[in-house]
Amino acid sequence: MIDLTHSQNDAVSVKPQAALPRPSVIQLAVKEKSALYAAYIPIFATGGLFIPTVRDYQLGDPVYVLISLPDDPQRYPVAGKVAWVTPPKAVSNRTQGVGVMFPNDEKAHALKLKIEEMLVGQLASDRSTQTI
Repeated sequence: MIDLTHSQNDAVSVKPQAALPRPSVIQLAVKEKSALYAAYIPIFATGGLFIPTVRDYQLGDPVYVLISLPDDPQRYPVAGKVAWVTPPKAVSNRTQGVGVMFPNDEKAHALKLKIEEMLVGQLASDRSTQTI
């Protein structure tokens, strides 16, 4: 991308701008409801999932995730953002990875509702998760 700006003498100078980073693509296959409970992040208003990874991410990084849920043959594409980072060697032996917040759109909202339906009765549990 190029930014055109005018200087005092009306000569045109060209300044290159950094391109937006391309989102990483991650495939997440959740095979059991207990694993879904441990990965789901209900404190994100739009929903989200914790994804174990050793790759270095920063808060706000775009991430494209293809999610498979237990007993569901469909894969759900989500263009989210990193909103949680658990670093290597975290306290209490937490798994290194990132929490990806779902976008605020209809497809992500439907996925959030589907996950919460699968976890009905478990969301109020005091069992530990991979984030909180």
